Amino acid sequence: MKLQQRIDAFVALGDKLRTLDTETSEMLSRRANDDNGWFNETTVGNAIKGITKMLEKDTLSNWVSSYTSTEENPKNVLVVMAGNIPAVGFHDALSVLISGNTLMAKLSSQDTFLMKILLDWLIQLEPRFKDRVIFLEEPAKNIDKVIATGSDNSTRYFVKYFSKFPNIIRANRSSVAVIRGDESKETLAKLGDDIFLYYGLGCRNISKIYTPAGYDHKLLMEALEDRAKETIINHKYANNYDYNKSIYLVNKVEHLDNGGLILTKSEDMVSPISVLYYEEYENGQELKLKLSENQEKIQCIVTDGQWLAGSEDFGQAQFPNVDTYADNVDTLEFLSPILA
Repeated sequence: MKLQQRIDAFVALGDKLRTLDTETSEMLSRRANDDNGWFNETTVGNAIKGITKMLEKDTLSNWVSSYTSTEENPKNVLVVMAGNIPAVGFHDALSVLISGNTLMAKLSSQDTFLMKILLDWLIQLEPRFKDRVIFLEEPAKNIDKVIATGSDNSTRYFVKYFSKFPNIIRANRSSVAVIRGDESKETLAKLGDDIFLYYGLGCRNISKIYTPAGYDHKLLMEALEDRAKETIINHKYANNYDYNKSIYLVNKVEHLDNGGLILTKSEDMVSPISVLYYEEYENGQELKLKLSENQEKIQCIVTDGQWLAGSEDFGQAQFPNVDTYADNVDTLEFLSPILA
């Protein structure tokens, strides 16, 4: 199968996902929820939206244009997928298959149905992928390369057992927003998707904000209030909110609360579900130092209008481009060496 044929197959999958009828969409959400109680119509719908963004013909063609195709020498690539948000392993699967390699997929028990049906649909659209997609039930054999994503605990296991293979191993990361201080309430409200989509469970969810010294955080909490109250309707999120709120009240921890989100000061990077941390900076130099010190823990940074170099715009953290790589490690280069 040639590169253009692989591209065409994924474009066809994108077209199929864009035109799903209501009954099929509801089925996807219901079955995904069986695997993971956090998955619902909203989160699955947003995940599908993000995938279709990647599967535009021009987008895929431009993405792979500067890489060497490995179709004459395919490798067996084990991909150990996470299950924290719906179809989070899709980009790795796309990268393996579009580069001409064989996908050995170890699906997460938290996201089995959705990932499997997406790949099954791909095979229906292009049957030649059948020999290039292997769903693993037993320990993998004949591995050439490994991509594994998991918690900090599981990555220690991955490092131990996959060290003899060329690998990409990803541990826990989180994302941050930087506030300049002059953003309007309407602009700050755009952070709603970055914070609340997937209930804060993804590595691209904002778990911490950096604000200038003396900033009035009440403006931010007011801007996010409507979205917070929409999110707390989910009983699992609400349970986390009630628990964290009670802990802060009992321990007399200073915080702000808008009825669905708790904001408190902390130097930690990863906040509990329903909690947003903040840390202040005095000037640009101090901000740069703080971000640099935590570089290995940060997945992405968002700012209004991308005013900070290397940042993404408010509201876009959950909709990365196809060439936006987890941990800033170029997956496609790892799979198919880039041309000189």
